[in-house]
Amino acid sequence: MQFKDARREHHSLLAAAEKRLLVRIAERIPQAINSDHLTAIGFIAIVAAGLTYWYSRWNPFGLFAVIGWLAINWFGDSLDGTLARVRNQQRPRYGFYVDHILDAFGMAALFFGLAASGYMSWIISMLFLFSYFLLCIEIYLATYTLGKFHLSFGGVGPTELRIILAIGNITAFFRPMVHGLGGDYKLFDVGGVVAAMGIFVITIYTAITHARALYRMELLPSAKSAKIAQRVTA
Repeated sequence: MQFKDARREHHSLLAAAEKRLLVRIAERIPQAINSDHLTAIGFIAIVAAGLTYWYSRWNPFGLFAVIGWLAINWFGDSLDGTLARVRNQQRPRYGFYVDHILDAFGMAALFFGLAASGYMSWIISMLFLFSYFLLCIEIYLATYTLGKFHLSFGGVGPTELRIILAIGNITAFFRPMVHGLGGDYKLFDVGGVVAAMGIFVITIYTAITHARALYRMELLPSAKSAKIAQRVTA
């Protein structure tokens, strides 16, 4: 079965420095550890982060423990593909599928845990996940149809999102509520609404952009003739 690997588009603020660091780490990973081990570590860590969010409902110091789990998730989730490339052991279809289906389950576990913690409302958590999964669908469809896999938007990628979430945890520990628009709101609710709106706007923009690109790539014969005629008469 013929398969063409998609081109990775990763232009986040930390992408270049992160890539150099990951390659250095991958070169020092013992041979007994492979990409599947790192993928499993990343997935277990993100599920543990969700459970620890839930635990923080009774002990706010759990918010700091979540940061540790996010760091472990970064290690496993970011390094698995790098290790495969460094060792020339890529399995593009298997790796892409397993990595991203586990990411989907992991994000659901993380935000279910955040909602269960009481630091974010369930409705806002569901709103964020809805917008996040819409963007994921758009990304995966573009990967299949255009051969480009976008890992970041507006300079923000998975690593930057982890850092933002970690900063939010620290802030929520000291100040879980914010005042504005004549009322008090949960810090993570405000952040969740802003993030969901931003993701939704990005999804609409990229969907329109990619649909236009695909339309131009696959013009019908009549449309091609009309386009050629316009060029001749111009």
